[in-house]
Amino acid sequence: MTLRIETASSDDLVVLRLIGEIQSEDLDALKAQVNENPRRIQFDLDEIIRVDAVGVRFLNSSEESGVELLNCPPYIREWMKREKARN
Repeated sequence: MTLRIETASSDDLVVLRLIGEIQSEDLDALKAQVNENPRRIQFDLDEIIRVDAVGVRFLNSSEESGVELLNCPPYIREWMKREKARN
C-alpha cells in the first residue's frame, strides 16, 4: 500500500488526510504540498496504518514547524516522543 493524500481546504486552513503508509519515498510529494501552501496545515492521520523511521522524523519536524497532527495513532505518537528524546 502507498500513501494517498486527500485535501480539504478553507480560507485559512488546509487539511491533508493521509491514508495508508508514510514511507521515505512519499515525503517529497507531501513536502511539496506543505511548502506550496501559505495557509495553516493539518495532517489527519486517522487512516495511517504504517510509518517508517524517516516518516516519524518528518512528522516531528512538521509538527515543530507548525503543522497540527490530527487523529495521530498512539503508537506513532509514542515513536515520535522516543525519536525526539534521542535527539
